[in-house]
Amino acid sequence: MPILFITVVIDLIGFGIVIPILPFIAPELGADEMDIALIIASHSILAGLSGPFWGRLSDKIGRKPVMLICLAGAALSYLMLAFSHTLWMVYMARIFAGAMSGNFGVASAMVADMSKPEDRAKFMGIIGAAFGVGMVIGPFLGGFLGGEEASFFLPGIVSMGLSLTAMLAGALFLKETLSPEQRTEHSQMQAAAPVQSLWQIVKSSGNRLLVFQYFIQNSTHSTVSYLFPLWVGVYLGWGAKEVGMVFGAMGLLMAVLQAGLIGRIVKLLGEWGVLVTGISLSAIGFVVSAFAATDVTIVVGFFAVITGATLCTPVLNSLVSKRTPFMHRGRIMGTTSSTSAWGRMFGPIMAGVLLSQFGYTVAWLGGLLFCIWSASWIATEILGLKKQREHDAV
Repeated sequence: MPILFITVVIDLIGFGIVIPILPFIAPELGADEMDIALIIASHSILAGLSGPFWGRLSDKIGRKPVMLICLAGAALSYLMLAFSHTLWMVYMARIFAGAMSGNFGVASAMVADMSKPEDRAKFMGIIGAAFGVGMVIGPFLGGFLGGEEASFFLPGIVSMGLSLTAMLAGALFLKETLSPEQRTEHSQMQAAAPVQSLWQIVKSSGNRLLVFQYFIQNSTHSTVSYLFPLWVGVYLGWGAKEVGMVFGAMGLLMAVLQAGLIGRIVKLLGEWGVLVTGISLSAIGFVVSAFAATDVTIVVGFFAVITGATLCTPVLNSLVSKRTPFMHRGRIMGTTSSTSAWGRMFGPIMAGVLLSQFGYTVAWLGGLLFCIWSASWIATEILGLKKQREHDAV
């Protein structure tokens, strides 16, 4: 679990490391606000395309080799970013980083491999914590190491070192959770099963709308991650360092919440209760941010949105793993990783369009659309479960 945690953190650092730097280095690169959104989104587009591939490959050759390949790719992408001094070089570094960003889905499959269904939410909480920490440690490293000059060099070099260290630790200490016998069994089961497309597999496992929630939750997360640095830069005069410090504080809170408390919260509220709480917090955060006028209110809004999304991630992982047959586990978890990446692509682009056309208030309120969709899905699922219990009782 420690190796998995570190690996997922490093995987998600790659998404956020440019966020606090871009608003301040963009003029030097000849980029505007929409370019910033597209640079952030380019990482997620390639992650979305490659996620199912990495998950399927892990079913065939094992989880550990795929983790090590992705870490090696991450190290190279950080080196490319460190020496990026033109706009096209930044785009290329982000595109390659996204293509090699497959470890979250593989790590989730590893947790599902080695945990019992009744303990899965707790262990997925640890991976969810790693996801959340990586999403905020990336901006923290970018802001803190980028310095006043907002340079990619030092953040890129340090992140490359972290990736190489994690790859070495994984090679030495990470245990394969999918044994050769299980891979053989997995292949035999797939050979005996009718040929199905990815869409058919997701549909037959009852995961269509559940998988789509990964898109919604990551759109929520990335929208606030995109808007927050721009807002505080314009209205409060903050720089990359101040933005990085806020993301770092958020990372600590997320780590405590998911790794230390999510199991207890699930026992207290139930998985659906946790989802309702998370969506409600995110909705409140977007409203607060939309009408924020001070540093305190904008930080409160930021924390509320991110905390809400943080609560939802491990519960979604738990639900989808319980609904997925063993032989499709890697592929489905890779698909959730891919869907998450598409959300991290869509959120900044949508927010960028709303910001350029209507300003910050409308851009913040646009995030409420994601919360409304999630709330409607939760209501439908809870109603369906209630009807099923009544039917079973009869």
